[in-house]
Amino acid sequence: MPPMTALLPYATTPILRQWAVRATALFALLWMAACVAAPMNSSTDTAVAIDPAAPVQVALLVPGGSGDSNDAILARNLENAARMAIADLNGVQIDLRVYNSGADPAQAARIATQAVDEGAEIIIGPLYGETVNPVGNAVAARNVNVLALSNNPTVAGGNVFILGATFSNTANRLVSYARRSGVERFGIVHANDLGGQLGRDAIVAAVQANGAQVAGVGSYPLSQQGIVSATPQIAETLKSAGAQAVFLTAGANADLPLIATALPEAGINPVDTRYIGLTNWSVAPQALALPGVQGGLFTVPDRGMVANFESRYRATYNSAPHPLAGLAYDGIAAVGALVATGDRNALTKSALTTRQGFQGTNGIFRLLPSGLNERGLAVATVRGNQMVILENAPRSFGRAGS
Repeated sequence: MPPMTALLPYATTPILRQWAVRATALFALLWMAACVAAPMNSSTDTAVAIDPAAPVQVALLVPGGSGDSNDAILARNLENAARMAIADLNGVQIDLRVYNSGADPAQAARIATQAVDEGAEIIIGPLYGETVNPVGNAVAARNVNVLALSNNPTVAGGNVFILGATFSNTANRLVSYARRSGVERFGIVHANDLGGQLGRDAIVAAVQANGAQVAGVGSYPLSQQGIVSATPQIAETLKSAGAQAVFLTAGANADLPLIATALPEAGINPVDTRYIGLTNWSVAPQALALPGVQGGLFTVPDRGMVANFESRYRATYNSAPHPLAGLAYDGIAAVGALVATGDRNALTKSALTTRQGFQGTNGIFRLLPSGLNERGLAVATVRGNQMVILENAPRSFGRAGS
């Protein structure tokens, strides 16, 4: 999915006009549309057998080499975080080889093949969703698994696992919490782009899995005029369906300022209909003053773990980590934990999908047989324009709220 473009400077009310100035491009987790070959399906539990007494060769595919200066910065941050993780492994030897895979699918596939030719036993990366399946397919016949840094669920499966946070994980956490609070009927409001549609689908699946009902679905074009024009009909749909809560797929730095202002103005009162965010509203502190988010629900990672990683990264590299840097750390942490068992089959699919999971930079996480992941998330609300944690992130799987 391409990064969201900034909303156009058009508004029909003073409040919307004020927020239009602040509505900037969505920070991209870079799950670009996967208009490429699908992942190879495999029911076998194969992987390269490792020698636990020798260094395990890990290939880290970073987006360097694309010619984009931002990609170069991100590539450096990913490598830094991976090396931090290696330094944290007690007694586990990792031979890290870093490759610039760029943003071109064909180039990424060639680089992945080269990495395996040179001895890579597992691959961490690439980042961009459109490069993930070419990489996975290129090394599948070599029995090499891929821990991609993408969060695009459409590229997961076969020998590919994604490390990026997923909509399904967030939706399940929030629906489960809201159900315990008595909510049974969930409305859904989403942008009609790929990200909004995948977010909608994740919410629908979570609502159904938790024995609740979808009560109205509304969408809008991803522009300021589109949101303004679509909101009255969306509000009427939610009212007619009797929604007790309304899920928003909007990003805090993109469409949230407009939709979380327009919907209350159209009569969807957050006092009566709780707003729920599929994205982390706290990434833009000014968003916490929006009318619609007051008393709403959203998720955040384990704040203590995040703060610890950021502090240690700054101390090591004299700069703040890129928000995506921790994904590379998590990949190494998972590999290191498995290699530490001394099992020659430590990198198989069954090993990678161990139910107890791993400790990462944002808290606990585990890889699922589907290729997706589950992360331990805290549930937060907004009171007086401030974030308040309602339920802490779990520290182990299998507990309530995990």
